[in-house]
Amino acid sequence: MNNQPVSAFMPSKLFGLLFLVLCLLLLTQQSVANNENYSHQPPVRLTESSITKINLHDWMFIQTQKNISNLAELEQKAPTTWRKITREDTELIGVKDMWLSFSIFSPIDYQTRIIALDNPLIDNITLYHKVNGELVSTAYMGDALTFNNRPLQSNTFLFPFELQPGETHQFLLKIDTLGSTNLPLILWSPNDLTQEIETKNLSYGLQIGLLVAIGTFSLFIALTSGSFSFSYYSGYVLSLALLVATIHGVSFRYLWSEWPQVQNIIVPFLIPIILGFNLMFTEKVLLLKYHNLQMLKVCRLLAAIAFLLAIILPFIDYSIAIYVLLFFVALVCIILSFITIAQAWAGQRNARLYGLGRVILLASCIISCLMYLGLFDIGMAVQTPLMIGISIEVITMAAVLTIRYNDERKSKLDIQQQALEQAERLRQNREEFFKAETEANELLEQMVQERTLELEVTLRELNEVNQKLTEQNTIDSLTGVKNRSVFDRRLIAEGRISRRQQTPMALLMLDIDKFKSINDRYGHLAGDHTLQIIAHTLSEHVKRPTDLVSRFGGEEFAIILPNTDGDGAMLVAETIRNAIEVLAIKWDSHDIPLTISIGISVAIIDSDDHPTILLDQADKALYQAKRGGRNRVRLYSVASEESEVS
Repeated sequence: MNNQPVSAFMPSKLFGLLFLVLCLLLLTQQSVANNENYSHQPPVRLTESSITKINLHDWMFIQTQKNISNLAELEQKAPTTWRKITREDTELIGVKDMWLSFSIFSPIDYQTRIIALDNPLIDNITLYHKVNGELVSTAYMGDALTFNNRPLQSNTFLFPFELQPGETHQFLLKIDTLGSTNLPLILWSPNDLTQEIETKNLSYGLQIGLLVAIGTFSLFIALTSGSFSFSYYSGYVLSLALLVATIHGVSFRYLWSEWPQVQNIIVPFLIPIILGFNLMFTEKVLLLKYHNLQMLKVCRLLAAIAFLLAIILPFIDYSIAIYVLLFFVALVCIILSFITIAQAWAGQRNARLYGLGRVILLASCIISCLMYLGLFDIGMAVQTPLMIGISIEVITMAAVLTIRYNDERKSKLDIQQQALEQAERLRQNREEFFKAETEANELLEQMVQERTLELEVTLRELNEVNQKLTEQNTIDSLTGVKNRSVFDRRLIAEGRISRRQQTPMALLMLDIDKFKSINDRYGHLAGDHTLQIIAHTLSEHVKRPTDLVSRFGGEEFAIILPNTDGDGAMLVAETIRNAIEVLAIKWDSHDIPLTISIGISVAIIDSDDHPTILLDQADKALYQAKRGGRNRVRLYSVASEESEVS
C-alpha cells in the first residue's frame, strides 16, 4: 500500500523535471535567436567596477571561412564557422577579407567607451556596429583612405560608442591590408584614453623632434663645412625621423592626409634610403678608405643596392617588399656590425663607441623582426624594440661624429701650430737673409749711384736725339706739317675705319698754281717762304683732331678728312682756296700773287686697295682743276673722268 503512492509519484516527478529542462532549452534557443547566433561568443561584461582599459584579444573571434566580401554573406554562415582568435592570426603579412567579432554587454550602467586599434599602418578597416542584433552604424577607416574618414581625428583608429543598461553591442571588423595584421584592440574609457594619447604624443613628439633637431643641425654643419660625414648623417637622421613619424601615423595625419597613396609607398622607399645613408656614413666615420678597401667596397655596393631598392620596392607587391626589406635590413645590420667590430678590434678609437650602438641596433632589429614574424613575444609593440635601438644608435652616432670632429679640430690645431713654428723659422732665416742682402745692397747702391749719374747724362742726350729723330720722321722740316710717310700710314688707317664703320672719307690734293715761276722770278727762298705760309694757312682751316694736313711732295699738299661727305669736302676746299687767294705774301718788297688748285675724291672704303684708288682719283680731280683754268676746286666723278678722256 505504501509503495504505490511512491511509484505513482516518481513518473510524474520525472516528467515535470524533463518539462522544466525542455523549457530552459527553448528559452536558450530563443536567446540565441535574439542574439543573431553569436551567443557562443561570450561578451565583455561592463560594470562600474570594470577596469577602464581592457585588452579585447581574449574576447575576439575570427571567421574561418574565406572570401566573404560583405556582411550579408557573413550572416549566412553558421555560428560554428567562428573560432577564438590566436596570436598566429595577428602575425600575418597581408590579408584580405579577414572578419573579426567581439561583443560588449552592459547589464545596469550607462557608459561611454572607445575602441582603439593601435596599428596606424592597416590599409582598410570596415567596422559594423550592432546593438541587440540590429545594425546601427558602419565606419570605414584605414591609411588607404583619407584621414578625414576616421570617426575620431587621431593617429590611431578610434571608434566611440555609448552603452545603455541591458544592451549587447556586437562589433564585426573586416580587415584588408598588405602589411602586418597586428591588431592591438583595446577598450578604453574616454578619460584614460585621453591621458594615454597625450602621453604617447609627448613621447612621439620628443623622439621625432630630437631626430629632426639632430638632423637639421647636422645639415647646417654639412652646408657650412662641406663635410660628407655630416651630410650622410643628416640624410640618415632626417629620413629616420620621417619613418618614425610614418610608423606612428604622424606623417599621414599632418603631411599627406589627403594622399593615402603616399602611405603605401613611403615605408618601402624610406627604409632603403635610411640604410643607404647609414652605409655611406659608416664608410666615412670609420675611415674605411684608409683602413680597409675591401670593407669600403662592400659598404658602397650595399649602398648602391639600397638606393636601387628605394626605386624598385614601392612598385612591387607590398608583402614581398616587406619580406625583402626584413632580409636586407638584417643583412645590412649584420654586415655593419661585423665591420664595426673588426675595426674596433683593429684599434680604431671611434669604432668602439660606434660598435656599441651598432650591436644594440642589431639586437633590437632581430627582436622586432622575430616579433613581427610571430616567433617571439615580450609583451610590447612590435616597433618598440626597434625604436629604442634606433634612438640609442642615433645618439652613439652623434657622439662618434662629435669625437671625430673634435679629433679633426685638434689635428688641425696641431698642423697650424707646426705651420706657425715653421713660419717662425722661415722668418728668422728671412731676417738673416735680408741682413746679408742689405749689406750687399749698400755696396751695390754705391756702385749704382756712380753709374746713375753717367746714365742720366747719357739718357738725356739720347732723349734729345730721339725727339729730333721723331720730328724728322713725322714732320716736314720746311713746312712744319706732317710728312709723306705719316700721310701714307694715316691713309691706310683711316681707310680701315671707314670700311669698318661704313662712313665716307674725303681726300684733298692741293697744288700751288705756277709755283715754278715763283722760284724762277723770286728765288727758291721765296718759294720756301711761300710753302711755309700755305702750310700754316692749311693748318688753321683744318681743325678737327682726326683731320690730317701733310706735305705730299714739292709744291703739293694732301689733306685727309675722315667721316666727311662730298658737300663737306667741297666746303672745306673752297674755304681753303679763298683764304689762300687773299693772302698778301711779300718778298723783298714784292707782292707774290698766289692761288691753288684742289682735287677732291670722296668714298666709303670697301677694300684694302680702295684708299690708293681714292688717292689716284683725287690726283685726277686736281689735274681737271688745272686743266680747267687753275684756282679751282674739282670733285672727282666717273662722268667727269670720261668726258676728260673724250
